[in-house]
Amino acid sequence: MRWTRRALLGTAATTVVVAGCLGDDDETDGGDETTERGPYARGTDDETTGPESAEDETTGSSNATVAVRAHEELGDILVGPDGMTLYNFEQDTQGAGESTCYDGCAESWPPLTVESDPSPGNGVSAALTTFERDDGSTQVSANGWPLYYFAPDEEPGDANGHGANDVWWALRPDGSLVKPDE
Repeated sequence: MRWTRRALLGTAATTVVVAGCLGDDDETDGGDETTERGPYARGTDDETTGPESAEDETTGSSNATVAVRAHEELGDILVGPDGMTLYNFEQDTQGAGESTCYDGCAESWPPLTVESDPSPGNGVSAALTTFERDDGSTQVSANGWPLYYFAPDEEPGDANGHGANDVWWALRPDGSLVKPDE
């Protein structure tokens, strides 16, 4: 297999980013609200502050906090309001209502946060709930798993974080993990 420059750089970036998420057991908040809220958090005026939230041609959902998108290799997966892939972190405890991803981890894996109740798009069968993060923001969970983006994903359809260090996974519409042999 011949590596393209983009694939090589993406793999190198993923390795560096993921390393920051596994080597630090300190779960305290660094106090940087912008970093903790992530690039797709809702602002104080309740409008998306990341890429525009447009109707998803795959699901027909508009303004949904969590939607379903068909992925070429992974099948139907959960995505945020911007169409970007959402992930779970296996070091979190399903259903605990808390995150273990803060500081450098949250810079690489920004949490999906909201200002109001999350809304499911067409095809989302996972129960969507929220919990308060240490910084006071409200993170969304699907089927009890806190949801995150992966900073190196550049456009809808990217799933570069899937399988990273065997602890980061995309999720199916019911909130179950997309893992090999499952």
